[in-house]
Amino acid sequence: MEKEEESNNLAVATPPVVELEEEEGVNKRETWGRAFDFLLACIGFSVGLGNVWRFPYLCYKNGGGAFLIPYFLCVIFGGIPLFYLEVALGQFMGVGGLKAWNLVPLLQGIGMATVIIVFLLNCYYNVILCWAFYYMFSSFTTELPWATCNHDWNTENCSENFVTAANIVNGTNSSDPGNIITNLTDPNITQSFVDPVTEYWEHKVLGISSGIDDMGSIKWDLCLCLIFAWIVVYACICKGIKSSGKVMYVTATSPYIFMLCLLIRNALLDGAYDGVIFYLRPNISKLADIQVWVDAGTQIFFSYSISLGALTALGSYNKFHHNSYRDAVLFALTNSGTSFFAGFIVFTILGYMAKTQGRSIEDVAESGPGLAFIAYPKAVAQMPAAPVWSILFFLMIILLGLDSQFVGVEGVITAVVDQYPKYLRKGYRKEIFIGIVCFLSFLIGLSMVTNGGMYVFQLFDYYSGSRIILLVAFFELIAIGYIYGVNRFLANIEMMLGWNILPFMKVCWLVFSPIFCISIFVMSAINYSELTYERPSGVYVYPNWAVAIGWTMACLSIVWVPIIAVYKYIKCRDLMVLLRPTGLKQHQMRPCDYGQLTYDDVLKQRQGLPVSIPQYVAPATNMDSPPPAYVNPGYEKDKESYFTQL
Repeated sequence: MEKEEESNNLAVATPPVVELEEEEGVNKRETWGRAFDFLLACIGFSVGLGNVWRFPYLCYKNGGGAFLIPYFLCVIFGGIPLFYLEVALGQFMGVGGLKAWNLVPLLQGIGMATVIIVFLLNCYYNVILCWAFYYMFSSFTTELPWATCNHDWNTENCSENFVTAANIVNGTNSSDPGNIITNLTDPNITQSFVDPVTEYWEHKVLGISSGIDDMGSIKWDLCLCLIFAWIVVYACICKGIKSSGKVMYVTATSPYIFMLCLLIRNALLDGAYDGVIFYLRPNISKLADIQVWVDAGTQIFFSYSISLGALTALGSYNKFHHNSYRDAVLFALTNSGTSFFAGFIVFTILGYMAKTQGRSIEDVAESGPGLAFIAYPKAVAQMPAAPVWSILFFLMIILLGLDSQFVGVEGVITAVVDQYPKYLRKGYRKEIFIGIVCFLSFLIGLSMVTNGGMYVFQLFDYYSGSRIILLVAFFELIAIGYIYGVNRFLANIEMMLGWNILPFMKVCWLVFSPIFCISIFVMSAINYSELTYERPSGVYVYPNWAVAIGWTMACLSIVWVPIIAVYKYIKCRDLMVLLRPTGLKQHQMRPCDYGQLTYDDVLKQRQGLPVSIPQYVAPATNMDSPPPAYVNPGYEKDKESYFTQL
């Protein structure tokens, strides 16, 4: 009875929010066990395969060292502000997905868009891990299977030595480097032979068909690797962030050990120095090319994992007072530093390949799966103790991709569980739901382990989360900066940190970051070209119906922003209410946030339910302590917040 009376006395000042964690049978929402776990999770998620196989290639392609100028400008004005905005949003709201966007109910579709993008990303990203597991398991042998041509999957055009094959076809036996390079770059000569690494990748691993209209059958060896990859992911996340946080101490840190070992080994190879020079040689004239700036901007979005919803989910597991502002800076230094460091690993090995094959580095430089599963295995096969270095390399690829994968899955899980906590936080329902999500993702991924699976993979990779994430980020900035209010958001950050952050973030959220997002989006749209897939046998052009499927996947996410906005307006019929935050708890509210009708209140009124609008209780006159009904975590004695006066 005493507790009931006390609750009634505070009903006027307490927002009508039900604390679901305290309901009987509903498990309490987790938080990170240690403050360092959050930073490690962000690094593990965002520092992935793109840092190793995309950034170095873009750097050499777009002017070498000169590319670092647009890259770091994009980091400062786009990467860090957007990263911190998403993390701070999740930390302040304490939830992920749609509910995190209760700050602006009209644009809750942003949450839905990010969930769909990251779900599609998870479906095809694990296929890369499947390939990596396949190569690693195949490396447990005395001789790497892709090192020679004496196998069932090889064709009569297979050649282990490019130089010898080129000379034989040309009818010469010259060892002169000029003649060798001429032979190797002559299409009439090179079309007559294929190296064993490429044949292993295309014929043995992929069993690739002629096109997406010839899907063939499931490759059961790849299917088993995909099942194994999803079992590993499920085992890492089934118990929530407490278990996955511990796993990340291994998966997020050990790749750096392997990368250092590989760099030391590669640096001792003949031609390594030439590769480094080629990687860093600046070409300032490239900065006048629009594509260079587009590549820099899109690389930031991919490597910083912006607009995927996962950063908001990770931030939501922080304690309210956690210093995520510091973590944002540390994360940026680690992420960009890893990309730069990975370039030395890649180009030392490419320099070695160019030297041994008598070719130019431009001819052997690749990015994406071609680097991980063709170029690098080709170089490793020529090293002493090749199986050891192959196992080390693919283990590094697996660890880099694994934490990115299970944090991505956690982003989907968090969004749905936070939306329906009464149903999914009871007993073992969450674990079962995680299993269902992993199984559905596996079923979609099955289409990518067929004979035509590589074409499906390229379709997912090119359309599902490419340019659309720039548009999603733009909507995020408009929602926070102009609708919710940048000053109000800064006040929320002050509540969490207890001090004001630099005004640089405010300027970026209002001006620089929106311009950055929309500019890169427009420039990438101008430079858009239809999807093609380059194979050794030629360039495959996708049919129109496949491109239509790709654009459907691209629009499947962003279309929810206007759909949910219209749905909310039909239910509420009051635009001003839809622009106010709803569902805020007591510790999230400023004095001026009290006494306002919210979207949840309007829905209750329409259902005929009583509505209790909380009212602010004035502070005590002596200002020795905050009033009991308004416990502001950012309160400091004898200090009136600048932002709470706005």
